Order: sequence, then C-alpha cells, then structure tokens
Amino acid sequence: MQDLAYREDIPADLYTSTFEYGMKKLESLIAVILIFMQISSPLPLVCWDFWAISAAEAVLYSPDTKVPRTGELALRRAIPANANMKAIQTSLEDISFLLRIPQRKPYGTMEGNVKKALKIAKDEKDPILASIPADLKEIGSTLYESLIDGKGGLQALIQSIKDQDPDKVSVGLASSLDTVAELELLQLMHLFDYSDMQLTGRGTVEFTIEKGDGSTFSPEAGGEERRTAKIQVVIDGYSAPLTAGNFAKLRVIGLYVSTPADRTTNYYLIMVQCSLEIMPSGQFEPLYRTTLSVQDGELPVLPLSVYGAVAMAHSEVSEEYSAPYQFFFYLYDKRNAGLGGLSFDEGQFSVFGYTTAGRDILSQIKTGDVIQSAKLVEGQDRLVLPNVN
Repeated sequence: MQDLAYREDIPADLYTSTFEYGMKKLESLIAVILIFMQISSPLPLVCWDFWAISAAEAVLYSPDTKVPRTGELALRRAIPANANMKAIQTSLEDISFLLRIPQRKPYGTMEGNVKKALKIAKDEKDPILASIPADLKEIGSTLYESLIDGKGGLQALIQSIKDQDPDKVSVGLASSLDTVAELELLQLMHLFDYSDMQLTGRGTVEFTIEKGDGSTFSPEAGGEERRTAKIQVVIDGYSAPLTAGNFAKLRVIGLYVSTPADRTTNYYLIMVQCSLEIMPSGQFEPLYRTTLSVQDGELPVLPLSVYGAVAMAHSEVSEEYSAPYQFFFYLYDKRNAGLGGLSFDEGQFSVFGYTTAGRDILSQIKTGDVIQSAKLVEGQDRLVLPNVN
C-alpha cells in the first residue's frame, strides 16, 4: 500500500487542497446524517457532540426553552388564556428576542410579527370579546380598541418599527403586551371553575422592610438613603391557588408583621403543613405532593428560574409538603444555573408569585432586617376562605 505520510516531492498546497476537499466531504456526510436524524427523530438537534441526545436531556440543551427572566413576563406567560390571545401574545413576545440583536436589527421580521398579531386581533374580534363576561364587556371593548388603535397599540407599534427606533419599539411593545395581558385576565372567568380555590385570581402584597442594624438601603435614582424600603409581589391564584391563597390569608391576619429575615445563599427566608403545589406547563390543574423532572422535559407554569420568584420552603418533615409559614425570594443567578439557564432547583418548590417592584432591594436584605408590615393591597375580594363550623 502506498505510504500516505508527508513527502517532500509533493507541493504543500496540494496537501492543503486535498485536506480541505476531504473536510468538505466529511462536513457534507455529517450534514446528511444530521438531516436524516432530524427527519427520523422528533427531537430537535441543537448540538452535535458525537453522542446521542436523549429526550431527558433535550430541554436542558435547547435554547428554545426561553425561560422568562422577569416577574412581569413570567406572570404574563402564566395566564391561561384562550388560543387567539396566546397567539397574539407569542407573536409579540418574539419581538423581544429580535430587539436583543446588537447590530442590524430585523425590523422587517418585527413588522411581520405585529401584522400577524393585528390580523388575529381583527379577524377574531367577536370570539375575543365573546369570551369576556357580560359585566366586563365594556371594559373589554375599551381594552380591545386600545390594543388596535391606542397610543400604545399595534398600529402605533408598526409605525415605531418603520421608524427603526428601538427605544420606541421597546416601549410600544411593552404597552401592547400589557393590554394583551389585561384582556387575557378578563377572559378567565369563562375558563375555570374556582369552587375549590382559595385565591380566585391574582393579588398584590406589599412589604415594608426595615434595616435592623440602623443602616440604610441604597437610594433610588436621585433619591435619598432609606432605612425602610417597599417590595411588591404579585401572587398567582390561577397557577397556585392553594399556596397563593394560604399566603394571602396570612397577610390578612398579619402573621408576618415585625418578622426578622434570615439570609442564606440564594434564599431570603422569613420564619412565618401545605401540600407541595406545582402547575406543570401545558396542564390546567396543579400537581400536589410531587416535584417535576426537568430532565424529562417537565417545566412549571411558574418557573423558579426568575430573579425575585417567591416560593414556599420545604417542610422539615417531608419534601412532599411546603412549610406552612416559611417562604423565600429566589435570587436567580444565571452564572450558577444549569444548561438552558434553568435553576438546579427548578420544579422542586411551590412557586406562587414574583417580585414586580423593589427587586433592587432583595440583594440588600440581610439577616436581622425586619418586615415592618405586609399588606394584601389588591385582591382581597378574590380570597376565598374555607367555612369553619
């Protein structure tokens, strides 16, 4: 057999061109293999490491999980709205990812997304408004018109995209998505039976935190140093009805007033037996006394992997139960997260809400700081307490 080792009588560029040709052939062969595997397998091939990617690992490798990174986004995605409104929402949310492109932004694609949302909104006007309870029809009609032609509506958003002003697009997009969320919330009375729920919707809890050592919280922009600071949390009775209801009930009876904080790694715990309650994505009822397996593709409707997520700690007796009085704010850090940006604790705790105001305060809270007050400032009319005979 002819010796294939390097020979000085053969020009170097011939070796180079032969090598490049061989690599191109190899790349073509790999591409064919990948295409064949893509066609024959339902799993997306998102990486190639010469090892098979099992279904259990797919969610961890996939960049398409798009876990929300703010409480507002997580709460909006958790609304169990009908298909028309979710299609509008999804089309608009995709623009958020396009806006992150640092160089030349795909404004044409953005405009197409908005036009798609606008077409759905116009074509499905009657079904959208019909899904709103009669006593809320007037509010719904006003919101619908605002979504179409309002100052922060879809028509205005298209114009901002044509002007190629990313700041205006960002503001207009946020306004349109807020209106979409309001419409979705109005529709919910037709979708669920709340007879067994403790919190029939959403509520807002406001905490006033006081420094226990006499120091101050960092000042807000242009403001003064503060010894007390406020944090607002939206709790979600749609996806965590029992946990959110129990939490709201404790707010009403004033259990957390003058309670000291305990700071630990990743958690801000407050010492204040419920079954563990987690709503899996794609389902309409929570699971109880069981955790989710992220590696098997199970993701919760209310993810933990959000900075300022609020969840109940585990019971000291069993991880199938939540502690009755102990909750925490999760200080998510993507540098310490797993593949796909998911927390290693994802699907293991009863998440029931998110911090929507005062997120900058969370990192400043230390052991010994005190909850001066905790009030259910919105949603008390949705709190259903069990009858006690």
